[in-house]
Amino acid sequence: MSLDLPFIAAGVIALAVLMYVLLDGFDLGIGILFPFAKTDRERDIMMDTVAPIWDGNETWLVLGGGGLFAAFPFAYAVLMPALYLPIIVMLLALILRGCAFEFRHRARARGKAFWTAAFAGSSLAATLAQGFVLGGFIQGIKLDGRAFGGGPFDWATPYSALVAVGLVAGYALLGATWLVWRTDTELHSQARRWAWVSAAATAALLAVVSLATLFVHPRIAGRWGFHGDGFDMATFAPLLPIPLVGLAGLLVAAWTLRRPERHHAGPFVGAWIVFLSGYAGLAASFFPNIVPYDLSFRDAANADNALALLLSGVAILLPMILGYTIWVYWLFRGKVGSDAGYH
Repeated sequence: MSLDLPFIAAGVIALAVLMYVLLDGFDLGIGILFPFAKTDRERDIMMDTVAPIWDGNETWLVLGGGGLFAAFPFAYAVLMPALYLPIIVMLLALILRGCAFEFRHRARARGKAFWTAAFAGSSLAATLAQGFVLGGFIQGIKLDGRAFGGGPFDWATPYSALVAVGLVAGYALLGATWLVWRTDTELHSQARRWAWVSAAATAALLAVVSLATLFVHPRIAGRWGFHGDGFDMATFAPLLPIPLVGLAGLLVAAWTLRRPERHHAGPFVGAWIVFLSGYAGLAASFFPNIVPYDLSFRDAANADNALALLLSGVAILLPMILGYTIWVYWLFRGKVGSDAGYH
């Protein structure tokens, strides 16, 4: 029996994107929360919690983008011109953010204030850009054969702006719950308050975005059982566990936030469950399309011999990346106190 190489390649890219969102999401969230910290020392501790891991988190973005180019060149050729501007903004913001992360620890007072603002602003800009990319993707990409047939600002709509704001709230939730897990003393208490606010905002925006998505394209509504002639429960029922899992994640986060003396990692786990639910909902809405709504991953795939070569490399590198990621998170698993430092 031969391997289904396009399906495996699509799975690898889907995994890379998911890992990027889950891992880089919380350190982007820390940047979003930066302006709400009371002192520079608190901001130092916030950065120290991600200092050993933040750049490794972005490995998954490289794997996802590079894998899309190599495995699905037709999809890459459509998605890049359709979403070129927000993608460029995202990449420039991530570059500035990396510079700010390194320079802030070495700057004097005036320079430190500048790099603090740069870190917060670039984290917010990168998150908003990712939200516009996601919103533009969900809306659908206009095709002219196998080429992009739309305009450079098709992604700039009220719906994609709503998705971008929702992603800011979601990343803030990841960042706040990460700080709940990894800090103590006054910053830990502040992080719990941030987590409550961001959880409420995430829940509200997730509900609004989910409802709005049903009106973005009739194929999404039909996939979830909403047709022009009514609602089909038989179509919706198999997908019902997806929103229920998201609700369960919010309940886990809320329940563990109410027990500060016992559950420190629980809110972060709950936030992850919410994102997993949202990702599963996107997969259920689009599969097997890799470019909504007229280009499937099989039609966009490279030749089998190219995929075989690509996946041979992935079979070696992916376990190494996973192993390193697990090891470094385990190595730096403890609380980060006020005496911590970044070198």
